[in-house]
Amino acid sequence: MAVAPDLGHAFELARGRVACVRFTTRADGDLAVAQPAATLAAVRRRLSSRPWTWLHQVHGAGVVTVTRPREGAGVEADAAVTSEPGALLAVHTADCAPVALVADEGLVGAVHAGWRGLVAGVVERTADALRTAGATRLRAVVGPCIHAPCYEFGAADLDLVVERCGEAARGTAATGRPALDLPAAVRAVAARAGAEVVGDEPPCTACDPRFFSHRARGDTGRQAMLVWIEE
Repeated sequence: MAVAPDLGHAFELARGRVACVRFTTRADGDLAVAQPAATLAAVRRRLSSRPWTWLHQVHGAGVVTVTRPREGAGVEADAAVTSEPGALLAVHTADCAPVALVADEGLVGAVHAGWRGLVAGVVERTADALRTAGATRLRAVVGPCIHAPCYEFGAADLDLVVERCGEAARGTAATGRPALDLPAAVRAVAARAGAEVVGDEPPCTACDPRFFSHRARGDTGRQAMLVWIEE
C-alpha cells in the first residue's frame, strides 16, 4: 500500500512482525459510518480486505481489546488495541486527532482523540490497556487533525483541556483569539503516558484540502486511521 510519507508509517516488532499505520484522505473515499452500509463496505474493501474493527465513537475514554478479527466492530468506544495480525483497527475523524500507539512486543492501538476524549484520558487508558497486555516501550504517531490557527476555542473549555494536558495545549488562532493546540495536547498526554512521539507534525485538516474538516468546511465525510500488524 504505497502512500505519501506523511500518511504512512511502519514499525518493526518482535517475532518478525511489522506494525502498519495508514491515514486516508478524501481521495480514498468517505468513511463516515452513518452512510449506507453497502457504500461504506465498498470503500473499505478498496482500502483493505482485512476484517475491520471500527468504533461507535462518543468522545469518551472507552477502550476495546480485540482478540480476533472484527471483534468489537461498532461498539461504543474511542480506542481499540490488539495483538492479532488478522485484525485491522480503524478510527474516523474530520478534525479530531487519530493516534496510533505501537509496542515493540507486538501490540498496537488506535485512538480517536478529540478534546473531550483527551480530558477523559483516552490516550492514557489506551496505553494502560497495552501495558496490561504486555507492552513495555510505546511509540505514538499523531495523524492529520485541526491545528491551533484554525481552532478558536472557548476559554472555559480550553482551561479544562489545559488542566488535563498542560500549557502546551493553549494556542492562538489566526484571528488572535484563544485556540486549542490539539497536536501539542496529544503529544503532551502521550509523553505523560510513557509513549515516545515519532513522526513529523501532522497536516492540518482545516488547511489541507486532502482532508475532510467539519469545522472549516462543514464536511460530513470522514477520513480514517488504519492500524494493523503484518506477519
